[in-house]
Amino acid sequence: MDLQRLDGPRINPLSGTTKQLVIILHGYGADGADLIPLGRQWQQLLPDAEFIAPNAPQFCQNPPMGYQWFPLNITMQGVVSTPKERWDGAQAVTPSLNAFIDAELARTGLEASNLALVGFSQGAMMALHTGLRRTPAPASIVSFSGMLLGPDHLDTITAKPPVFLAHGSVDEIVPFEAMALSKQALTSLNIEVTDYVEQGVGHGIDGEATWLAGEFLATNFI
Repeated sequence: MDLQRLDGPRINPLSGTTKQLVIILHGYGADGADLIPLGRQWQQLLPDAEFIAPNAPQFCQNPPMGYQWFPLNITMQGVVSTPKERWDGAQAVTPSLNAFIDAELARTGLEASNLALVGFSQGAMMALHTGLRRTPAPASIVSFSGMLLGPDHLDTITAKPPVFLAHGSVDEIVPFEAMALSKQALTSLNIEVTDYVEQGVGHGIDGEATWLAGEFLATNFI
């Protein structure tokens, strides 16, 4: 299979020594530069972490800017792509994302227990979709304004890292209800889930969610 090579902005560890790796996946129509500032906000909590925010492998189809992990139909009513379309899209790009993760772990000489995946929106879908099927499992997964794809494919989930879910209560793109549905599915598999409601927030990440997610990452690294 011809895999698309991924890359994007990076932040070196504050301590000067990479002992942890945090891979941050951007949302639809954005790029790695959009979310790499999260790494700067988390450096004090994670001084030994290297942060990487790869650009997704496809140019965004709609709107014509940024990148996409897979095609996604978004209207004024929010995401209207079918569950099957989202599942198939995530399945198609997962090999490229896994290859990137594997290469970064090999480059740094780190184990899966030193890896965390973070995503926003479509990137959160990919963080959950990929991270929950990696062996060995990552240390943790953080999902901002995302959703668990393929609730009828729970039998394909092989990893059970702790998961942090944060979602705006008035999200106009990915419905707020997606967080409860994702939590229900994950807890049914005995996956530890921490959730946080961003009250009055739309499709975005507020300061409290950022801080709590950083604490969650720090707590779950060995």
